[in-house]
Amino acid sequence: MTAVVDALAALGRLSDPLAWLVVGAFLAAALVERRDRDPARPLAVGAWLLFGLFWLSTVHHFAFVQKSVVEGVGTLLAVPVCASVAVSLARGRDSLFVLSRSVAVAGVLFLPVQAVGAIRRPLVESLTVQVAALVRLVGLEPEVVSGLTYDGARIATKEYPYRSTLVFSEDGEPLTLTVKTACSGIGSIAVFAGLVAAVDAPLERKLRALAVSVPIVYVLNLARVVFIAVSFGSQRLHVFPDVVAALFAVESDVLVSYYVADRVIAQSASVVVLVGITWLVVTRLPELLAVIEDALYVLTRREYDLHGFVGPEPELRADGGVDSAPE
Repeated sequence: MTAVVDALAALGRLSDPLAWLVVGAFLAAALVERRDRDPARPLAVGAWLLFGLFWLSTVHHFAFVQKSVVEGVGTLLAVPVCASVAVSLARGRDSLFVLSRSVAVAGVLFLPVQAVGAIRRPLVESLTVQVAALVRLVGLEPEVVSGLTYDGARIATKEYPYRSTLVFSEDGEPLTLTVKTACSGIGSIAVFAGLVAAVDAPLERKLRALAVSVPIVYVLNLARVVFIAVSFGSQRLHVFPDVVAALFAVESDVLVSYYVADRVIAQSASVVVLVGITWLVVTRLPELLAVIEDALYVLTRREYDLHGFVGPEPELRADGGVDSAPE
């Protein structure tokens, strides 16, 4: 077991360059597909295999560093799923080119935010200001600090010296919570934007789908971070400390509230919320049903027809708008 964990840790050091390589491969496949699908097919197949390798490279980070059951299991399952997509594409399931294009768009949106400091810093620091303001509304008064240390001690898991750390006090002991890029929901926003951009549909309906998904994702992620901050800062979820400490290998009892709030409650709720947001988006952009049907096929190897769940597709007018259904 130790050898496997060490191998995953070594592979994890390649995750950043792999991410750029994956996005480049998907972009190349998407550009070639615009002219001819036949030469684009091996490019897309290779991109999906690389994508599976990328997810494998993140397993150690999510499962053993972040200690996230949801994300650890999710990244591990993504490996065979990507391989399955590659096989289906190689066998001629051309509808999966849409999903491939969506990954390319999502990567182009996400990676610069994650990697470029000039974009990342203002996003993280503005989000921190919003979180701190909302936390103060419930009666807590966190100090917002910059730098990589506080009171001479290294701030755990903090990578950049941004003004992005909230400091609470528990019986005189400082509790630090650092807001990161992922807290903005940029990953989910990029996924929805990629899906919307990839399908063939009128621009008006695409914009409506984005208008529903992007603000909701951002606001709910803001609420999630506030919930975690309040729970951790006030230690209100210090429940079953022995069980939580054993499950997540928690080094200090004060972290129990954080792990319960984030790893158990918030991440589990996020899965349900994303399903709900997907439903809202699909009702405004039913073309996405084909992508969901493809995803279900990849997972189960069975064909699905989901159009009956959202009603008939809207009829398009000559101007690209949608005719309302008769009363």
